[in-house]
Amino acid sequence: MAGDQMTPEDPRTRYPRPDFPEQEQEHPGLHEQMEPEPDYGYDTYRGLGRLKDRVAVITGGDSGIGRAVALAFAREGADVVLSYLEAEESDAAVTARVVEEAGRRAVRVPGDISQKAQCERIVRTAVEEFGRVDILVNNAAYQMTFDGVESIPEDLLLHTFRTNIVAMFWLCQEAVAHMKAGSAIINVASIQAYQPSPPLLPYATTKGAIVTFTKGLAQELIERGIRVNAVAPGPVWTPIIPASMEGEKAAKFGGSSPTGRPGQPAELAPAFVFLASGESSFVNGEILGVTGGKPLA
Repeated sequence: MAGDQMTPEDPRTRYPRPDFPEQEQEHPGLHEQMEPEPDYGYDTYRGLGRLKDRVAVITGGDSGIGRAVALAFAREGADVVLSYLEAEESDAAVTARVVEEAGRRAVRVPGDISQKAQCERIVRTAVEEFGRVDILVNNAAYQMTFDGVESIPEDLLLHTFRTNIVAMFWLCQEAVAHMKAGSAIINVASIQAYQPSPPLLPYATTKGAIVTFTKGLAQELIERGIRVNAVAPGPVWTPIIPASMEGEKAAKFGGSSPTGRPGQPAELAPAFVFLASGESSFVNGEILGVTGGKPLA
C-alpha cells in the first residue's frame, strides 16, 4: 500500500488474497495471532479533524472493525470509550495506545454486553469521564457456525441474540438521554442480513433484526436531531473469523467475493467517519454496504 485511505488503488490487489494459512483460535480471538495480521489503518489512515472534540462509545473496540474505527475517530479528533470482553484485554491495550498516540483519550470498559448492567456501565463511564455521548457505535457481535438448525445449542442461541441485538436496545436506551442534536448512532449490520449463510443462521438473523432496528429507531430519534444509520460489511478479515470457522474455511475466507479477497478493517473505518460526521447530515435510517461488490439484496 503506497498511500493513505484516499489514494486510489486497484481494490483487487490492495490487500492479501486467499489462500491464507489455515488457522483457528479460541473465541473471541486475538488480532496478533492472525496471519496475515489485519490492517486497521495505523500506517494509512489520515485524519482531517472531522470529529474534533467529540466523544464516541465503541463496542467491540479492541480489534477488527472496532479498532479501525477507534483509530480513525481519534485521528479525526474524537475521544473514545472502548467496550470489549476481558479476554480481549491485550488487544484493547493496543487500541488504547494508538488512540492516545493520536492525542486523544481512550477509556477502557471491559465486560460482557450480553448483560444489561454492563451496557449501563459503559454509558455511565462515558458520562462520568466526558459528560456526554456524541457517537455510539454498536459494533460488538458474537458469531459461531453450526451444522444445522437442530444443532444450535439453546445457550449459544440466546447469547447470540443478547449480544448482537438485545444489547443494542440497552445501549441506545442508556445513551440517548446523554445525546444532543447532532449526535449519531451507527449500528453494524452485515451482508448476512440480506444473503444469509445457513451455518451462520443465528448471527444472520440478528443482523436482519439490526437492519429493522436501525430503520425504526432512525425515524424516532430524528425528532431529537439524532441520526441512526448502519454499516453492513461483507467478508472482513477480523479475529472473529478464525474464532468461529474451521481452519480450512478461514484460509479461504473472502475469496469468493467479487473483489477476490476479504475486506480489511481499515477499509471499513471511512464509512463510520462519514456517518458520524456532519458530512452525512441528511443521511438517516440508511444501511451503507461495504461488501467488496456483494449486493445488499
